[in-house]
Amino acid sequence: MNTKYIDLIDQTFYFPQEDFKLEDNHLQFHDIDLMALVEKYGSPLKFSYLPSISNNIARAKKWFADAMEKHDYKGNYNYCYCTKSSHFKHVLDEALKNNIHIETSSAFDIDIVNSLKKSGKITNDTFVVCNGFKRNGYIKNIADLINNGHRNCIPVIDNHEEVELLTNEIKGDYKIGIRIASEEEPKFEFYTSRLGIGYKNIIPFYEDQIKNNDNVELKMLHFFINTGIRDTAYYWNELNKCLKVYTRLKKVCPSLDSLNIGGGFPIKNSLAFNFDYAYMVDEIINQIKITCKSEEVPVPNIFTEFGSFTVGESGGALYEILYQKQQNDREKWNMINSSFITTLPDSWAISKRFVMLPLNRWDDEYERVLLGGLTCDSDDYYNSEQHSNAIYLPRYRKDKPLYIGFFNTGAYQETIGGYGGLQHCLIPQPKHILINKDENGNITTELFNEQQKAADLLKILGYEHN
Repeated sequence: MNTKYIDLIDQTFYFPQEDFKLEDNHLQFHDIDLMALVEKYGSPLKFSYLPSISNNIARAKKWFADAMEKHDYKGNYNYCYCTKSSHFKHVLDEALKNNIHIETSSAFDIDIVNSLKKSGKITNDTFVVCNGFKRNGYIKNIADLINNGHRNCIPVIDNHEEVELLTNEIKGDYKIGIRIASEEEPKFEFYTSRLGIGYKNIIPFYEDQIKNNDNVELKMLHFFINTGIRDTAYYWNELNKCLKVYTRLKKVCPSLDSLNIGGGFPIKNSLAFNFDYAYMVDEIINQIKITCKSEEVPVPNIFTEFGSFTVGESGGALYEILYQKQQNDREKWNMINSSFITTLPDSWAISKRFVMLPLNRWDDEYERVLLGGLTCDSDDYYNSEQHSNAIYLPRYRKDKPLYIGFFNTGAYQETIGGYGGLQHCLIPQPKHILINKDENGNITTELFNEQQKAADLLKILGYEHN
């Protein structure tokens, strides 16, 4: 009878995989011995595996290059990184090694842009696509960026007042985009996105505010789907509606030459994950070309804004199982030495799934468990992963410590969790390390931030002062 954890994985998934394998009964992530990390740095532990960022950018660029060559597509492709997915300097430094552009969401993003320009990471040739609802601070920062010579800054108009607000601050000519307010999937509690301008209002808005404005040049139509790029009837229907708007707008606006298909690619959330990225890119390019040909307009340059896809698969969190609580005859709670609410907020806030695997004891028998965090909040638990609403782990033994890892957690978790600030029930933020490769391909690690101390939290709360 197959009762070992390794047997469960072998009979359920294709294993090993490119990013996960087993060596000496220890889990390896991109050939990194995770137990060795725990032995060196302790747990709980957060890590960022930086080469993953460049790898995913290169993959996406190749998919688009291949599709454009196949379909003899005459437009250019521009890869943008959404800074809101992770604003950390080490993330931007790695991403910008790959000749990409960036997308911003708020006023302070422009301060990051200025810092990157000062350090030579980006230049005036770098596209800075400015999304989001814009008011005083954001408008002023965008205007300052353009006034200081960054002509490739493209504010994407989100509402009817923004053109006037920008024109009042920007000296001379500037480029803009318009965001389409897409219709949401039926499962949403509202029909139309709060962001952007409705399909039917795009051309009247252009005619009213842009066409006769000598300072403004419309360059981009921005199309964003909240649920991301997926092979569903909903996505293809929304893309088709967007292309109809683009071709109609192009016929009355010769300066329009770019289509931003915002909305990200999904990332791996299970060992059973299977998504044909190349097919999706190929079909998107094909649909755009077919529509433009039938309407007799030139194909647009393509912009994408990949945030989670860029940085998500670089992140991970490692925990120790501290104790097991048998609460009734069926439910066993394995308690981790941290909190899901504070370190993986998407796991409880939006029931997001991550790849979850033990780091050691794969040859031990397994059992079904629930995972609980250290806070006194009933929502601080995780019970959904690749085994369909059940978690299986090597059997708890007090004399044999068990360590587990959550993977592909690199997008949003730090900022949503309030990195470096107060944490629920004052559970400290874990130690964070950066993992890279040197010029010889050897794995290197460095400490990015220590685990929070009581003094850090007391200072924020006003109990201690400088």
